[in-house]
Amino acid sequence: MATKDWDGHLRNRLLAAIPASDFSLLQSDLRATTFKQGAVVQEEGQFIEQVYFPQTGMISLLVITEEGGGIEAATIGFEGAVGVNGGLGSRRAFTRAVIQLPGIISHMPVRDFERIVSQSNAIRDIITRYTEVLWVEAQQIAACNALHDAEARLARWLLQTQDRTPGPASSFPLTQEFLSQMLGIRRTTVTLVARALQTAGLIKYTRGKIVILDRPGLEEAACQCYRVIQHETLPATMGIDLKPR
Repeated sequence: MATKDWDGHLRNRLLAAIPASDFSLLQSDLRATTFKQGAVVQEEGQFIEQVYFPQTGMISLLVITEEGGGIEAATIGFEGAVGVNGGLGSRRAFTRAVIQLPGIISHMPVRDFERIVSQSNAIRDIITRYTEVLWVEAQQIAACNALHDAEARLARWLLQTQDRTPGPASSFPLTQEFLSQMLGIRRTTVTLVARALQTAGLIKYTRGKIVILDRPGLEEAACQCYRVIQHETLPATMGIDLKPR
């Protein structure tokens, strides 16, 4: 069920970065809804209809193959949004957007968002800069999937997941099937690499759940892609001030 939840919207750092006078243009159209894991909120090839700003939880952007399989191109949590480029005019989605971790997400119809963007240079500028951020992340993850082993990629992915959820979260509901799709590896490989990280004392892995036990150790196990993505996308999002008002 959708609610207005004015204060909750500002848990999303992209919304919180919008000047108060411009944010007031969005308030009447924003709604907050709790989404379940696995829900598809945007389909590849279809016109963007909604813009999503996670407060909690996380969304994965998946590139879909001709066979119907998918591999993750980017992850979006409370630092970002899905579908904001629709504010610049009618756009088709290049990826499928799937709720990776359940949570509360602020959202609004893209037609209303486009109307508001036409009235706000500040919001238009944020869209442009944030789109650049997603492009950087997608390029880095593509290189990571091609060059690095599954264990380092899983470590990188878990760190990104923790970074994109508010608070000190260290436990995530994640199935083998979901992880195999995100990383583009077989489910049996997920079991092997998760077991290796667990044997090293970095995580606790049970069916459907992963708990991070040793974050510094996980950072050591991750490939350099994690540090590149963290540096380029999280601290300032290419010049966008993400400090909550």
